[in-house]
Amino acid sequence: MATPDWQVDGQYYENCSCDYVCPCVPTGMQAKPTKGSCTFAMGFSIERGHFGDLRLDGLGFIVLGYTPAEMAKGNWSVGLVIDERADAAQRDAITGIASGDAGGPMAALGGLVGKFLGAETAAIAFGRSGASWSVQAGSKVRIEGRGAQGMDPSRPPLQLSYTGHPAADTFSLAHASNSHVAALGLAWDDQTGRNNAQYAPFSWRSS
Repeated sequence: MATPDWQVDGQYYENCSCDYVCPCVPTGMQAKPTKGSCTFAMGFSIERGHFGDLRLDGLGFIVLGYTPAEMAKGNWSVGLVIDERADAAQRDAITGIASGDAGGPMAALGGLVGKFLGAETAAIAFGRSGASWSVQAGSKVRIEGRGAQGMDPSRPPLQLSYTGHPAADTFSLAHASNSHVAALGLAWDDQTGRNNAQYAPFSWRSS
């Protein structure tokens, strides 16, 4: 059965266990994570979305992952936390979109994933106040960040462009103020404020 046309638009937020600024994007995933390995949490708030005729508006999901060495070397472990408000058909659609099985930007990472950890559900809440934000999924995930300012604090947060990142080609840099992951066999906690974060609007489609 052919995958239907789909599109999702909204806001993306990510924390990772690398020190700010994460070296993976500027080096084309060739640099070793600053702590040797990397755990990441990517939260997606779908403002508008459909999978064929199925509406996905207002739902959210989080992509969790662990990379044991340089990201380009692969062997990633990746799983999903999906908004508990999604019904079975919506969960299947989000799983296809977020895993890359339904095509779209995440499909480019398929060759790097060594193990799919499955999907869990939770109540997911997104908070935003100016350049500060948070993503909460019950007791499973919490990530918080604030935009990183340059030399002129009156300007918007620093950005990286033309990154090739599957979530968003241009994103704002941020400092992670809180990171917690306890799901799908992954565990990570950091409140030092030294970790990397980033955020951006995102727009994905099947082709």
